[in-house]
Amino acid sequence: MGRFASTASLYEHLRPPYPREFFRAVAHKLGVTEQSSLIDLGTGPGLLALGFAPYVGRLVGVDPEPAMLDAARRAAASAGHTVALIEGKAETLADDIASFDVVTIGRALHWMDREATLARLDRLVERDGAIAICASFPAADGRNPWLDGYNEIRRRWSPAKLWEEAGRGSRTHRDLPAFFRGSAFRPAELVAVETSHNVSVEDLTRRTLTYSSSSPDALGENVESMLRDIGELLAGFSRDGMIAESLVSTAEIVKR
Repeated sequence: MGRFASTASLYEHLRPPYPREFFRAVAHKLGVTEQSSLIDLGTGPGLLALGFAPYVGRLVGVDPEPAMLDAARRAAASAGHTVALIEGKAETLADDIASFDVVTIGRALHWMDREATLARLDRLVERDGAIAICASFPAADGRNPWLDGYNEIRRRWSPAKLWEEAGRGSRTHRDLPAFFRGSAFRPAELVAVETSHNVSVEDLTRRTLTYSSSSPDALGENVESMLRDIGELLAGFSRDGMIAESLVSTAEIVKR
């Protein structure tokens, strides 16, 4: 079973969302059209792929986790979009998959083998194409006063090794120049969109189960204990069972 097999049914609905404004802004910045092609590596339930679907003509999603691809397939059918889904890792894609105008990578870059991924990207990206490294996360500048306590409880219940891996993933995402050093690619521009929404205490509590470091598989018999502690924390910040959340959605544009 893969790292995210026990989170697939929750991930699509509970992770911090990418707003419509984000996809519109990134598509405009990249200049994509109905003739453009896009491949989403580590697509999970297809959040990025389906978000960009209205802006491109050909769409492919890749993920090693069958449960995630099943979620993406259902989401695509529900939205009326056509997405070709490939089970596998980005590093091992077939050489004959062709190239794309845009390659998107969301919360997956740190799971990829750096050298193999860079070699594959050199084949996947059209000569004048781009890579968009995307993320959506709660603002950590004080606008979400519940966030520090929320993460502390997650850290407390998460196995230490998995929490350390999650930290390395965050550092990889922040240090893209280091990831692409020695390759033909360089980070070129950042697109950032800030939004706010209300999320229920129940959904924000259960969001913890969508992270590899605090997934049901990782926590085992400690799931209910962590959820209890998170719920008690959030109750102190809620109004009518809802929490205000400020989000930052980003795309780091990488080009040759």
